[in-house]
Amino acid sequence: MLEPLRMALDTERLRGLVCDLQDAVQAAVLAARDARSRAELGAVVEETPSDTLYGIDAPGEAAALDFFAGNWPADLPVEVVMEGRESRTFPRDLATGSDVALVCIVDPVDGTRGFMHDKRSAWVLSAVAPRHAGGSRLGDLAVAAMTELPTEKQRLADQISAVRGAGPAGLRAVRRDLDSRAETRFAPRPSDATELAHGFASFARFFPRGKELLARFEEALWDRLHGGLPVPIFDDQYMSTGGQLHELLTGRDRLLGDLRPLARAALGDDAIPVCHPYDACTALIAEEAGCVVQDARGGPLDAPLDTLSAVAWVGFANAALERRIRPVLDEVLREFFPTGE
Repeated sequence: MLEPLRMALDTERLRGLVCDLQDAVQAAVLAARDARSRAELGAVVEETPSDTLYGIDAPGEAAALDFFAGNWPADLPVEVVMEGRESRTFPRDLATGSDVALVCIVDPVDGTRGFMHDKRSAWVLSAVAPRHAGGSRLGDLAVAAMTELPTEKQRLADQISAVRGAGPAGLRAVRRDLDSRAETRFAPRPSDATELAHGFASFARFFPRGKELLARFEEALWDRLHGGLPVPIFDDQYMSTGGQLHELLTGRDRLLGDLRPLARAALGDDAIPVCHPYDACTALIAEEAGCVVQDARGGPLDAPLDTLSAVAWVGFANAALERRIRPVLDEVLREFFPTGE
């Protein structure tokens, strides 16, 4: 029998594999983007229980599955959990069971809606955890990586990866020239600001359903934090959880959150789209960079590594911001969402 924990701790090997996976997905998605019309890229091709899949999602999904089938090492049996699909085991001739050592959760295109209209970068997201008999969770993730899918006119793309427990020194961040393939290393640094004034901070309210409740919650939070004074706080609705986390860990945003699962419960509206574990799997990178990422109520961010669970989260650029904001945030949460998720 294989030893899942021993294998999962070979983090550098896993980091390399996950980054290679994302390189393959990036190449396939950008090639499809360049070869197809925006109408084709934006056409709805499938409605799944976890999300709506568009034309641009298919090439990324196919590239990911091809990588696992042809390039993932046979000595590291893995269960693949991917947006919109039932889990699969590789090598394919190995039945899911005790000999499967790892779980890899993948979102081939996170930020589809902005990317397919060439508005903003999307991201390839993936992370690996030891596979546990009772089910692996976000808290078990050992390695995570994110690779940028840039807009058509953008020729530079970031790739950032991290291993749990290594801290900022364990981050590996490169900016790649898509034409020459030259890479430049850089060091992501979250903001060290201790207040929100004149900075970016926002909560996800991407869709009409639940928007009014979430906007009222956010306005109440800002008012409570600043005594009702008109403090300038800038809003940015980046329709990609991976993209939001990139903004947080690279110093662009100071506070971000996604409370749509709480709004769904409060309104009794199951049609409100929410964040899922495959969207949030790169929170590990933000945490290793020095950000504080929590569940809505201030606990560790955790959920099963599946495609259906709802994830509510709040991310602070640094611990000082979390200490200042969390008590007030908790008060406003109790007022607007008293019954939890």
